[in-house]
Amino acid sequence: PHTPPFSSPPPPPPLFPPPPPPPPKPAPPPPAQPPSAAAPPGAPGARPERRVKMTRLRLRVAERLKGAQNTSALLTTFNEIDMSSLMEMRSTYKDAFLEKHGVKLGFMSAFVKASAYALQEVPAVNGVIDGDEIVYRDYYDISIAVATPKGLVVPVLRNVETMNFAGCEKTINALGKKARDGTISIDDMAGGTFTISNGGVYGSLLSTPIINPPQSAILGMHSIVQRPMVVSGKIEARPMMYVALTYDHRLVDGREAVTFLKRIKEVVEDPRRFLLDC
Repeated sequence: PHTPPFSSPPPPPPLFPPPPPPPPKPAPPPPAQPPSAAAPPGAPGARPERRVKMTRLRLRVAERLKGAQNTSALLTTFNEIDMSSLMEMRSTYKDAFLEKHGVKLGFMSAFVKASAYALQEVPAVNGVIDGDEIVYRDYYDISIAVATPKGLVVPVLRNVETMNFAGCEKTINALGKKARDGTISIDDMAGGTFTISNGGVYGSLLSTPIINPPQSAILGMHSIVQRPMVVSGKIEARPMMYVALTYDHRLVDGREAVTFLKRIKEVVEDPRRFLLDC
């Protein structure tokens, strides 16, 4: 009989399953594309832009204002002023004032004189920090912010405590004309212990102005708007102006700032105080 050939038994099954195959390697990223060039003017989708080099004046103003924000502890307090009495006085005497002094009677002179009174009563607002000392200035040079085509300038009215309304108006007009004509000098803007900014001429209702370093405070005037007010228990339409005082809280306390702004309010609302010095 035929004997089948010898064959070895099949190998035993493995005790553990084989490991899974490694995951496939990710595909390499596509090569970076070079940045596309800006679309030439007139190309589809292009939007017009203009680059204008900043003037030296604007660069300097930007540097000083940002420096004030970085250095000072700025805080702003607000109040409102009833302009009725001052407007009535201006309406009554504007023609006689113009005839005698050759200049129009505005509101800025009243705020300059009111600020001079308030600065004398609250000397911290007129002071400045110098290192670890406080310098209290016993003179009152008020800077007036003036917008020009080239930027903001702040000519200085010096010794305003000795000026009358006519002197203030004449000096403001002369410095404003020089600023707009571009003939104002560095000496006209040097110094200054306090600043007044009148955004109301452009229609600003309320703002928080930035101090003009190294000064410690700035007064912001705003537009005059008829608003309903309670007067002697009755509601009347009154010409009202919001005023703001931004100050360096490192030197000026809240009580002093509020007292200062309230003093300006009292003097402007009752111009007789200018005559009586009270």
